[in-house]
Amino acid sequence: MAPGSQTLLRGIDLLESVAEDRATLGELAARLGLTRSTTHRLANALVERRYLTLVPGSGYQLGPKLLWLAYQAQQQSDLARIARPHLERLAEETEDTVHLGIIDSDHALYVDELPGRRRIVISSRVGHHLPLTSTSLGKALLFDAEPERWKQLFEFDRRDSRLRGSYRKWLRSMKEYARCGYTYELEENEDQIRGVAAPIRKADGTITAAISISSAAQYMDEDRMALLSKAVMETAAVISANLGWKADPYSRLEILSG
Repeated sequence: MAPGSQTLLRGIDLLESVAEDRATLGELAARLGLTRSTTHRLANALVERRYLTLVPGSGYQLGPKLLWLAYQAQQQSDLARIARPHLERLAEETEDTVHLGIIDSDHALYVDELPGRRRIVISSRVGHHLPLTSTSLGKALLFDAEPERWKQLFEFDRRDSRLRGSYRKWLRSMKEYARCGYTYELEENEDQIRGVAAPIRKADGTITAAISISSAAQYMDEDRMALLSKAVMETAAVISANLGWKADPYSRLEILSG
Protein backbone atom coordinates (compact mmCIF):
# COMPACT_ATOMS: atom_id res chain seq x y z
CA MET A 1 0.00 0.00 0.00
CA ALA A 2 1.30 3.45 -0.93
CA PRO A 3 2.25 5.68 2.05
CA GLY A 4 -0.32 8.28 1.04
CA SER A 5 -3.09 5.69 0.96
CA GLN A 6 -2.09 4.37 4.38
CA THR A 7 -2.24 7.87 5.87
CA LEU A 8 -5.64 8.48 4.31
CA LEU A 9 -7.04 5.24 5.70
CA ARG A 10 -5.65 6.00 9.15
CA GLY A 11 -7.30 9.42 9.02
CA ILE A 12 -10.61 7.81 8.11
CA ASP A 13 -10.21 5.28 10.93
CA LEU A 14 -9.58 8.15 13.34
CA LEU A 15 -12.71 10.01 12.19
CA GLU A 16 -14.84 6.89 12.52
CA SER A 17 -13.49 6.28 16.01
CA VAL A 18 -14.37 9.81 17.12
CA ALA A 19 -17.79 9.41 15.51
CA GLU A 20 -18.49 6.52 17.88
CA ASP A 21 -17.46 8.56 20.93
CA ARG A 22 -15.30 11.59 21.65
CA ALA A 23 -11.85 10.64 22.90
CA THR A 24 -8.56 12.00 24.17
CA LEU A 25 -5.32 11.63 22.23
CA GLY A 26 -4.24 8.69 24.36
CA GLU A 27 -7.59 6.92 23.95
CA LEU A 28 -7.48 7.37 20.17
CA ALA A 29 -3.93 6.03 19.96
CA ALA A 30 -4.98 2.96 21.96
CA ARG A 31 -8.10 2.36 19.87
CA LEU A 32 -6.24 2.62 16.58
CA GLY A 33 -3.06 0.85 17.65
CA LEU A 34 -0.93 3.86 16.66
CA THR A 35 1.80 5.79 18.45
CA ARG A 36 0.81 9.01 20.19
CA SER A 37 2.96 11.03 17.80
CA THR A 38 1.30 9.54 14.70
CA THR A 39 -2.15 9.97 16.20
CA HIS A 40 -1.33 13.57 17.17
CA ARG A 41 -0.16 14.36 13.65
CA LEU A 42 -3.30 12.93 12.07
CA ALA A 43 -5.61 14.62 14.57
CA ASN A 44 -3.93 18.01 14.14
CA ALA A 45 -4.33 17.83 10.37
CA LEU A 46 -8.02 17.02 10.76
CA VAL A 47 -8.50 19.85 13.26
CA GLU A 48 -6.86 22.31 10.86
CA ARG A 49 -9.29 21.27 8.11
CA ARG A 50 -12.22 21.44 10.60
CA TYR A 51 -13.04 17.74 10.36
CA LEU A 52 -12.31 17.47 14.10
CA THR A 53 -12.60 19.84 17.04
CA LEU A 54 -10.45 19.61 20.16
CA VAL A 55 -12.42 20.35 23.33
CA PRO A 56 -10.06 21.19 26.24
CA GLY A 57 -10.35 18.71 29.07
CA SER A 58 -12.67 16.45 27.07
CA GLY A 59 -10.96 15.34 23.87
CA TYR A 60 -11.65 15.27 20.15
CA GLN A 61 -15.12 15.43 18.64
CA LEU A 62 -16.42 15.71 15.09
CA GLY A 63 -15.98 19.13 13.53
CA PRO A 64 -18.23 21.48 11.54
CA LYS A 65 -16.78 20.53 8.14
CA LEU A 66 -18.47 17.15 8.45
CA LEU A 67 -21.84 18.84 8.89
CA TRP A 68 -21.27 20.66 5.61
CA LEU A 69 -20.28 17.42 3.88
CA ALA A 70 -23.34 15.67 5.31
CA TYR A 71 -25.52 18.48 4.02
CA GLN A 72 -23.96 18.24 0.56
CA ALA A 73 -24.41 14.47 0.53
CA GLN A 74 -28.03 14.89 1.56
CA GLN A 75 -28.63 17.43 -1.18
CA GLN A 76 -27.14 15.10 -3.77
CA SER A 77 -29.17 12.14 -2.61
CA ASP A 78 -32.01 11.12 -4.92
CA LEU A 79 -34.25 10.44 -1.93
CA ALA A 80 -33.65 13.83 -0.31
CA ARG A 81 -33.89 15.68 -3.61
CA ILE A 82 -37.18 14.02 -4.54
CA ALA A 83 -38.68 14.33 -1.06
CA ARG A 84 -37.69 17.93 -0.32
CA PRO A 85 -40.45 19.84 -2.18
CA HIS A 86 -43.13 17.57 -0.71
CA LEU A 87 -41.72 18.00 2.80
CA GLU A 88 -41.67 21.77 2.31
CA ARG A 89 -45.32 21.77 1.32
CA LEU A 90 -46.24 19.59 4.29
CA ALA A 91 -44.38 21.88 6.70
CA GLU A 92 -46.01 24.94 5.16
CA GLU A 93 -49.50 23.50 5.45
CA THR A 94 -49.16 22.16 9.00
CA GLU A 95 -46.75 24.72 10.55
CA ASP A 96 -45.17 21.79 12.41
CA THR A 97 -41.68 20.28 12.24
CA VAL A 98 -41.25 17.74 9.44
CA HIS A 99 -38.52 15.10 9.37
CA LEU A 100 -37.16 12.64 6.84
CA GLY A 101 -35.30 9.65 8.25
CA ILE A 102 -33.76 6.30 7.40
CA ILE A 103 -32.63 3.23 9.34
CA ASP A 104 -28.98 3.27 10.38
CA SER A 105 -28.17 0.02 12.16
CA ASP A 106 -30.33 -0.05 15.32
CA HIS A 107 -31.44 3.60 15.17
CA ALA A 108 -33.42 6.05 13.10
CA LEU A 109 -31.12 8.57 11.42
CA TYR A 110 -32.64 11.97 10.64
CA VAL A 111 -31.42 13.13 7.22
CA ASP A 112 -33.60 16.20 6.64
CA GLU A 113 -35.62 18.58 8.78
CA LEU A 114 -37.95 21.49 8.13
CA PRO A 115 -38.54 23.44 11.36
CA GLY A 116 -42.11 24.39 12.21
CA ARG A 117 -43.41 27.86 12.94
CA ARG A 118 -44.50 27.10 16.47
CA ARG A 119 -42.38 28.21 19.42
CA ILE A 120 -41.33 24.79 20.61
CA VAL A 121 -38.01 22.98 20.86
CA ILE A 122 -37.70 19.46 19.47
CA SER A 123 -34.44 17.67 20.26
CA SER A 124 -34.12 15.77 16.97
CA ARG A 125 -31.82 17.31 14.36
CA VAL A 126 -30.30 16.32 11.04
CA GLY A 127 -27.61 13.74 11.77
CA HIS A 128 -29.16 12.67 15.07
CA HIS A 129 -29.79 9.02 15.89
CA LEU A 130 -33.05 8.35 17.71
CA PRO A 131 -34.73 5.16 18.94
CA LEU A 132 -36.65 3.16 16.37
CA THR A 133 -39.32 1.80 18.70
CA SER A 134 -40.35 4.96 20.57
CA THR A 135 -40.43 7.56 17.76
CA SER A 136 -43.18 7.75 15.17
CA LEU A 137 -40.63 7.90 12.35
CA GLY A 138 -38.72 4.93 13.72
CA LYS A 139 -41.84 2.79 14.04
CA ALA A 140 -42.79 3.55 10.44
CA LEU A 141 -39.36 2.40 9.31
CA LEU A 142 -40.00 -0.96 11.01
CA PHE A 143 -43.25 -1.92 9.28
CA ASP A 144 -41.59 -4.64 7.18
CA ALA A 145 -39.35 -6.04 9.93
CA GLU A 146 -39.96 -9.49 11.36
CA PRO A 147 -41.53 -9.70 14.85
CA GLU A 148 -38.25 -11.15 16.15
CA ARG A 149 -36.49 -7.98 15.01
CA TRP A 150 -39.20 -5.86 16.62
CA LYS A 151 -38.65 -7.59 19.96
CA GLN A 152 -34.87 -7.24 19.73
CA LEU A 153 -35.12 -3.51 19.07
CA PHE A 154 -37.78 -3.01 21.76
CA GLU A 155 -35.51 -4.53 24.38
CA PHE A 156 -32.55 -2.53 23.02
CA ASP A 157 -34.44 0.79 23.22
CA ARG A 158 -35.95 0.16 26.67
CA ARG A 159 -32.53 0.68 28.24
CA ASP A 160 -32.18 4.30 27.09
CA SER A 161 -35.66 5.61 26.27
CA ARG A 162 -38.99 6.46 27.88
CA LEU A 163 -40.57 3.20 26.71
CA ARG A 164 -43.03 1.83 29.23
CA GLY A 165 -45.20 -1.24 29.36
CA SER A 166 -44.77 -4.72 27.96
CA TYR A 167 -43.54 -5.83 24.59
CA ARG A 168 -46.89 -7.54 24.01
CA LYS A 169 -48.73 -4.23 24.32
CA TRP A 170 -46.22 -2.49 22.04
CA LEU A 171 -46.51 -5.32 19.51
CA ARG A 172 -50.29 -4.95 19.38
CA SER A 173 -49.96 -1.26 18.67
CA MET A 174 -47.33 -1.89 15.98
CA LYS A 175 -49.57 -4.37 14.19
CA GLU A 176 -52.39 -1.85 14.25
CA TYR A 177 -50.11 0.88 12.94
CA ALA A 178 -48.93 -1.38 10.13
CA ARG A 179 -52.53 -2.19 9.23
CA CYS A 180 -53.47 1.52 9.12
CA GLY A 181 -50.29 2.67 7.33
CA TYR A 182 -49.15 5.29 9.83
CA THR A 183 -47.70 5.50 13.35
CA TYR A 184 -48.06 7.73 16.37
CA GLU A 185 -45.55 8.94 18.92
CA LEU A 186 -47.32 9.74 22.18
CA GLU A 187 -44.55 11.26 24.30
CA GLU A 188 -42.70 7.93 24.46
CA ASN A 189 -39.39 9.44 23.39
CA GLU A 190 -39.59 13.07 24.46
CA ASP A 191 -41.78 14.68 27.11
CA GLN A 192 -44.70 16.70 25.69
CA ILE A 193 -43.79 15.88 22.07
CA ARG A 194 -46.10 13.93 19.81
CA GLY A 195 -45.71 12.84 16.21
CA VAL A 196 -47.27 11.12 13.22
CA ALA A 197 -45.26 9.23 10.58
CA ALA A 198 -45.58 7.06 7.49
CA PRO A 199 -43.08 4.95 5.50
CA ILE A 200 -41.68 5.72 2.05
CA ARG A 201 -41.17 2.80 -0.32
CA LYS A 202 -38.89 2.52 -3.33
CA ALA A 203 -39.58 0.78 -6.64
CA ASP A 204 -39.12 -2.77 -5.31
CA GLY A 205 -41.62 -2.13 -2.51
CA THR A 206 -39.14 -2.09 0.37
CA ILE A 207 -39.17 0.74 2.88
CA THR A 208 -36.33 3.14 2.20
CA ALA A 209 -37.27 6.02 4.54
CA ALA A 210 -40.07 7.58 6.54
CA ILE A 211 -41.46 11.06 7.12
CA SER A 212 -42.92 12.47 10.31
CA ILE A 213 -44.69 15.54 11.66
CA SER A 214 -43.80 16.47 15.24
CA SER A 215 -45.08 19.14 17.57
CA ALA A 216 -45.97 19.91 21.18
CA ALA A 217 -48.72 17.81 22.70
CA GLN A 218 -50.93 20.90 23.02
CA TYR A 219 -51.13 21.05 19.21
CA MET A 220 -51.56 17.31 18.82
CA ASP A 221 -54.88 16.21 20.23
CA GLU A 222 -56.54 13.05 18.97
CA ASP A 223 -58.60 14.73 16.26
CA ARG A 224 -55.67 16.67 14.80
CA MET A 225 -53.39 13.62 14.82
CA ALA A 226 -56.02 11.75 12.83
CA LEU A 227 -56.08 14.54 10.24
CA LEU A 228 -52.29 14.71 10.12
CA SER A 229 -52.04 10.95 9.59
CA LYS A 230 -53.88 11.36 6.28
CA ALA A 231 -51.60 14.21 5.20
CA VAL A 232 -48.48 12.26 6.14
CA MET A 233 -49.61 9.11 4.32
CA GLU A 234 -50.55 11.07 1.21
CA THR A 235 -47.18 12.81 1.16
CA ALA A 236 -45.31 9.55 1.72
CA ALA A 237 -47.32 7.93 -1.09
CA VAL A 238 -46.45 10.74 -3.53
CA ILE A 239 -42.75 10.48 -2.69
CA SER A 240 -42.92 6.69 -3.00
CA ALA A 241 -44.56 6.99 -6.41
CA ASN A 242 -41.80 9.36 -7.51
CA LEU A 243 -39.31 6.68 -6.46
CA GLY A 244 -41.10 4.17 -8.69
CA TRP A 245 -43.28 2.33 -6.17
CA LYS A 246 -46.78 1.10 -7.00
CA ALA A 247 -49.04 0.30 -4.06
CA ASP A 248 -49.73 -3.34 -3.26
CA PRO A 249 -53.11 -3.75 -1.51
CA TYR A 250 -52.00 -7.07 0.00
CA SER A 251 -48.93 -6.16 2.03
CA ARG A 252 -47.37 -8.81 4.26
CA LEU A 253 -47.88 -6.81 7.43
CA GLU A 254 -51.53 -6.11 6.67
CA ILE A 255 -52.11 -9.85 6.47
CA LEU A 256 -50.03 -10.35 9.64
CA SER A 257 -52.02 -7.69 11.51
CA GLY A 258 -55.40 -8.79 10.28
